Amino acid sequence: MTGTRGYHHGDLRRALLAAAVQVIEESGPAALSLRDLARRAGVSHAAPAHHFGDKAGLLTALAAEGFELLAEALRGADDLLGSGVAYVDFAVGHRAHFEVMFRPDLYRGDAEELVAARQRAGDALRAGVAGLPEERPTAADPQGDALAAWSIVHGFATLWLAGALPERVGDDPRAAARAVIRRLFPKP
Repeated sequence: MTGTRGYHHGDLRRALLAAAVQVIEESGPAALSLRDLARRAGVSHAAPAHHFGDKAGLLTALAAEGFELLAEALRGADDLLGSGVAYVDFAVGHRAHFEVMFRPDLYRGDAEELVAARQRAGDALRAGVAGLPEERPTAADPQGDALAAWSIVHGFATLWLAGALPERVGDDPRAAARAVIRRLFPKP
């Protein structure tokens, strides 16, 4: 394709994922269509199908990318509190990814790239739990602690994004998340 609408930057897959993020941020995942993404990227309507097959394929790639980004964010944390804050920060900063990642009805959950990325994100979260004091009452069940930690931060992030938290939590998601997480998983 040539001209002002022409596609020349060399990474159509990346451009389509970026356009998908924009659409999801604007209107949610239900509004996403491959034809609209092609129009936004300035390519033929068949181009997205060439890279992703269908909408589920594109959302699978977006979810996998999201889990990779989440794993990176969590690996940068010093402890479980930091992991929780990083999780909330990720959700706020990558809302479109977050909206897709935890909606397995939208993508192919058994896709190899997705399974691997989800595992890396889970491993990073469990690493934060491993840093909890050994003398805690739940030490015999680190998987339960990981589930509790994930539930707390995911729930908080979801409530934050929905605007459902009371005004008293303030307007800084990181500070608000830190205060909530610290109540249940205090820093040693």
